[in-house]
Parts: sequence; structure tokens; C-alpha cells
Amino acid sequence: MPASRRELLGLPFLVAGSAIVASGSASAAVPAHPPLQLFAPKTFPALRFLDEAGQHISLASFHGKFVLLSIWATWYVPCQKEMATLDRLQAKLGGPHFQVVPVSIDSGGLVPVKEFYTRFKIQHLGIFLDPSGSAMQILNLQTIPVAFLIDPDGKAIGLKSGTAVWDSPRMVRFLTHVISSKSPT
Repeated sequence: MPASRRELLGLPFLVAGSAIVASGSASAAVPAHPPLQLFAPKTFPALRFLDEAGQHISLASFHGKFVLLSIWATWYVPCQKEMATLDRLQAKLGGPHFQVVPVSIDSGGLVPVKEFYTRFKIQHLGIFLDPSGSAMQILNLQTIPVAFLIDPDGKAIGLKSGTAVWDSPRMVRFLTHVISSKSPT
């Protein structure tokens, strides 16, 4: 299948099959082959979603820390496999400088997500909901799962389309490097 050009967050991307590759250059301070695509900080669209209590929340609520924003759904098998690795990543790196924010696009809202967390023993992740699926349109997404790495100023700096093993040693080393290189000491 030939690659085509699309825009995501105003950045040109090459789309080939299910892979998305940023056409910009990555920072020199990161490994030569980072486990996700990096780009210069880019304003992230205003994205609102709900927390577990049904209160409206936005990424501004996480200002000052790195956020790994994952857009996912309980019914999609690749997301089911990935969520356990995101849970373990949150257990390893979560804290004052980093948080995984998994936003479910399930139209059923809280009930299927809570059932999913119980069934798959998800213990370290918060519950965030977008039952309208508006994130798909706002972010111009064609598929899930998709994760964005957001810096402490709320700017997107990285993207991973498709599943990842978020708690792999390589990914944990990479994220630890990014967090420690830009976090206040």
C-alpha cells in the first residue's frame, strides 16, 4: 500500500498501513531509534473528557507533569492487550512528574470501563471517559490505540499509533530519560 500524507496536530505524517511516522526530526538528546515518534513541541488541541466521578476535566489538570495520553476502547482487542502494560508503566513511573491518562471512547461510559478494569485487574490507572468519541474527531484519528506524549507545558512531543508494550525495559528507559531530562530537579 503506498504511503500517503496526512496531518495530525498540524504536523505532516506519512501513513503506511497502520504505521504513522513523523516526518520531522527527533531531538538529538534521545536515542537514535526511540520507541515512539518524537517531534518539536506542538500545541495540543483542547480536549475535554470526564473523570470517574463524571466531572469534566482537561489536560490542563495535569499541567506540570508529563502525560502519556492514550485513546482506547474496551471492546478493541489490541487495546485490551495494551492496557495491562500501561497499568504497569503507571505503577513504575507514575508520580509528580509523570501520569498515564487513558481516555476510553466507549459509548457506554463508566460501566464497561469499570468492568474492564476489574476483569483485567487494572489497579494503577485512573478512569477517564469520552463516551461521545469526540477525541477521535478533535485529534483527527483514524484508529486506536493511539498515545500522545505531552510535556509539562501541555505540548505534544511524541506519538505512538498502534499497540505498544509500554512497560518494556526499552520504553521505561526511554520515558525515564525524557522525564528526567526535562523535569525540574
